[in-house]
Amino acid sequence: MDQFTPLTIGILCLSAGSILGYFARQSIALKRAGTVEQKLQQKIVQAKKQSEQILEEAKQSALQVREKAKNEADQRRYEVVKTERLLLQKEHNLDQKISDFDLGKKDFQEKVQKLKALKENLSELQNKATDELGRVAQLSKDDAKSELFKKLETENQTDILERMQKLEREGQEKFEKRAKEILAIAIQRCTLNQAQEITTSTVSLPSEDIKGRIIGKEGRNIRTLERLTGVEVIIDETPEMLVISSFDPIRRQIAKMSLEKLIADGRIQPARIEKEVEKSQEEIASQIKAAGEAACYDTGVLSLDPKLTNLLGRLRFRTSYGQNVLLHSIEVSYLASALASELGISVGICKKAGLLHDIGKAVDHQIEGSHVNIGIRILEKFGVEKEVIDAMKSHHEEYPFETIESVIVQVADQISGGRPGARKDNLENYLKRLSELENIANSFAGIDKSYAIQAGREVRVFVKPEEVDDLTAKKLARDIAKRIQEDLNFPGEIKVTVIRESRVVEYAR
Repeated sequence: MDQFTPLTIGILCLSAGSILGYFARQSIALKRAGTVEQKLQQKIVQAKKQSEQILEEAKQSALQVREKAKNEADQRRYEVVKTERLLLQKEHNLDQKISDFDLGKKDFQEKVQKLKALKENLSELQNKATDELGRVAQLSKDDAKSELFKKLETENQTDILERMQKLEREGQEKFEKRAKEILAIAIQRCTLNQAQEITTSTVSLPSEDIKGRIIGKEGRNIRTLERLTGVEVIIDETPEMLVISSFDPIRRQIAKMSLEKLIADGRIQPARIEKEVEKSQEEIASQIKAAGEAACYDTGVLSLDPKLTNLLGRLRFRTSYGQNVLLHSIEVSYLASALASELGISVGICKKAGLLHDIGKAVDHQIEGSHVNIGIRILEKFGVEKEVIDAMKSHHEEYPFETIESVIVQVADQISGGRPGARKDNLENYLKRLSELENIANSFAGIDKSYAIQAGREVRVFVKPEEVDDLTAKKLARDIAKRIQEDLNFPGEIKVTVIRESRVVEYAR
């Protein structure tokens, strides 16, 4: 009994420990299980919340999609309605246009029928008028037609005049603008500087005593000089001056150079005079040749016959209204080539014709005829091209214009000769020309008064308004210009201005 007591106690203790351990383990297990269940419960709650949130979001999305679909459907429905309205409007407009077109077509056909009827009536009336006019006036059909046209012209004079003035004004403005452009370009390209020259036949003397030495014993010195040079030396009472008179400008130049050299040298006797005249002749010949060659070189007109070049150089000692003819010819050549270049025609022909257009003036004091005819014969003699001759022979309108080059040369000649300061004239000829211009204008019927202005470049004519109407004034200007061209010789051009003015005056008392 005593042996089993510790064992029993041990067993009891072990049992009690096992029971306590079991319960402790069960307690721990229960605690752990409570913790897992709690976690599971929390996850379940959380999952429910998330599912509810997702469901709510899905509902919101569904509502938005539905609203959007509804808006799109409304928009499409609106567009369809709008399109239908536009189609209906277009259909209405088309119907209206078709209706208007039908009405217009009908109206047009009615007008065509009326026009045909009017045309037939007009034709019948014209035929009746023509027959009646021919029957009454015993006129032929052509005469009756002419009379009818005159009547129509008289009745519609105002309309015809307005149309003529409108067309003429528009065309004149257009062509004047283009012509001014071409002339401006041509003048701009021509940079030839030319000073006006005055033909002089006087020689200044250092003193009055030299006159006796020039005359010589019994006049032998002056007779020798006149015989060798072919000039006339006039010694009068003019102090310290003598005059050389000759129709040949080269002879005058030779005599002048010889006299100046003799006066400077002081030895004036027949033998010395012969020597100085020979030197002057050689010097003048050299100057003539050099001047001709320089003119050909400057203008680019080469391959001329040397004799023709020499004739061209003689123009250096020839003047026309104070303008040096050689420089004038060079200027005309420049202007003609520039105008030809702008108009697209032959530059070479215009340039050559411009240079040679006054070649006849080199010998016009030796050969009878106008310088134009003399120039034509000279150019034909030296084998110059026919195109060049045709271009130069019309520059004074003695011959009709056969080519466009002839018009260019004539225009260039007028520009060079008619520009301000190019030429001069003495007072007597100037006043005579002005008087002739006014007399020509006053010779026509219906003229009240006329004035030549701008140094004879323009004539202003005032007509009587009760005698001259607008159409007659226009014709009167042409007739006056034509008469001036026929009766007068003048450089450049003269403008004729006819002025018709009506004045009505009333007084208020």
